Amino acid sequence: MALQRMDNVGIVVEDLDTAVAFFTELGLEVEGTARIEGSFADQTVGLEGVHSDIAMMRTPDGHGRLELAQYHTPAAIGDGAHNPPPNTLGLHRVMFAVDDIDDTIARLRTHGAELIGGVARYKDIYRLCYLRGPSGIILALAEQIS
Repeated sequence: MALQRMDNVGIVVEDLDTAVAFFTELGLEVEGTARIEGSFADQTVGLEGVHSDIAMMRTPDGHGRLELAQYHTPAAIGDGAHNPPPNTLGLHRVMFAVDDIDDTIARLRTHGAELIGGVARYKDIYRLCYLRGPSGIILALAEQIS
């Protein structure tokens, strides 16, 4: 057997509408939404009484997907470190290639995004930055310059 593809990255968020608006502003499109509940959900995620809403977002090329989930029950939990630094163990960040990094930062700031450091140049190849978005999600943006 061979791996077919990476299907999506799942991210739990505090407010699904806010996260959808943020990622829509970035350029992703809503592929679909659903209420997830029932025994299949409980069995799949290993929790009891799951009631959640999800939005599947896709990149314009159709190859990348984010599944955003808001848990109603059981309530989402955090470890208290709502804005962990980029070197925290676990999911590090999600990176997106953009045409204009400055414009993208400006648009995402209207949705609460904050630069973690600054925009850096990697040789004459890329301009890169890290942003913190809704629910503390870290995004990396890369603009190819050569």
